[in-house]
Amino acid sequence: MKRLLLILLTFLSVTAMAQVHFYKGNSSYSSDILYSFDGKAIYRGRSTYSSDILYSFDGKYIYNGSSSYSSDILYTWDGEYIYRGRSSYSSDILFTFDGTYIYRGKSTYSSDILYTVSHGHIYRGKSTYSSDVLFSFDGLMPLPVLLMMM
Repeated sequence: MKRLLLILLTFLSVTAMAQVHFYKGNSSYSSDILYSFDGKAIYRGRSTYSSDILYSFDGKYIYNGSSSYSSDILYTWDGEYIYRGRSSYSSDILFTFDGTYIYRGKSTYSSDILYTVSHGHIYRGKSTYSSDVLFSFDGLMPLPVLLMMM
């Protein structure tokens, strides 16, 4: 059930998304925009020019640039795990996401928490203190997209 909910949320966030911005630190100033996401492509800064596309996302795969060729797949997302390349082997799991925490590899141990995602912020480790905010975003973003921007 939890996995189905994560997949559904990913699908909804990708299909119903307007341009979302990703900011440095605890900011929402336009001068602090690092990346933009339009539901399919991650752009450098506030740009929406095709020449500024860094990565593409189709709901399952993150591609290098604006490509959709299988040879350009960087990561695979299944709603819970992010895998290296086009793999689905447990040995290729880079991150686990449980809805709040991003863990190193295939783990849900608190000692393996790398980041906390909460209310439009990404925090260092298992924290929601404002001093631990690394990045902010102003809309719904799928986890693989957030990780590509970090």
